[in-house]
Amino acid sequence: MEVHHHAHTERNKWTHYFWEFLMLFLAVFAGFLAENLREQKAEQHHAKELAISFYSELKNDSIAIQNIQQNRLKRDSSFTYLKGYFRDSSINSSSKTFAIHFNYAFVVFATNLFEPNDAILHQLINSGTLRYFKSTEIQKLTGDLSVAIANVRTRNQFESNFLDMYILPYLIKHNDLEFFDQVNNRYKELLVYALAKYEHSNEIIPFHFNKPDVFDKTESLNLTGSYQQRCLGTSIKQYAAYQELNAKLLEKLRGEYDLK
Repeated sequence: MEVHHHAHTERNKWTHYFWEFLMLFLAVFAGFLAENLREQKAEQHHAKELAISFYSELKNDSIAIQNIQQNRLKRDSSFTYLKGYFRDSSINSSSKTFAIHFNYAFVVFATNLFEPNDAILHQLINSGTLRYFKSTEIQKLTGDLSVAIANVRTRNQFESNFLDMYILPYLIKHNDLEFFDQVNNRYKELLVYALAKYEHSNEIIPFHFNKPDVFDKTESLNLTGSYQQRCLGTSIKQYAAYQELNAKLLEKLRGEYDLK
């Protein structure tokens, strides 16, 4: 009886330890699952917050570049007009139309460059939080957008260098600052808005192309045409590439995170 009782006690101890181990294992495993679920929810919440901020940044830039592209299209028309004027007309008597196009081309929109905002984009890439976006397409598009922004800035600098080297010296020689002052004083606004109001008015403000005696038709044609080509290249290549990626990212973020 004693031997039998001893064997029964050992068997109870073995099962007791097994159940204790199993319960402990299940508790640890459940804790692991709970912690993993908590981290997933935290990442999803962080991803949604980043998506909202990134979407807002992209949307604002989308509006900004559309406005800039419209202005640059207007400037391109002015370049075309000026080339024809320089080729066929006398510079000694400048018309109102010439004054308007001259200022749109060389003054008002001379620094009309798109400067993308990339604070959130920079954070996503450099902090590693881009991984919170589980969509591989969003991750890829974000990387492509970063490259497109670098190309935009390089092209902006290229355009600015041409402005500094060739356009500003040309303006110093030939521009009529008296016209500039009169338009500003008449309409009391930034030149871009003042010139637009003047363009659609019946008023005539004299514009004198300075130093017509040293005017070089070939130089003016080449200068205008070269500047037009550089500006047009920026618009239809770098800016258009950015716009395409921006639109794709906005669409993907809307679909992934139910944004508007």
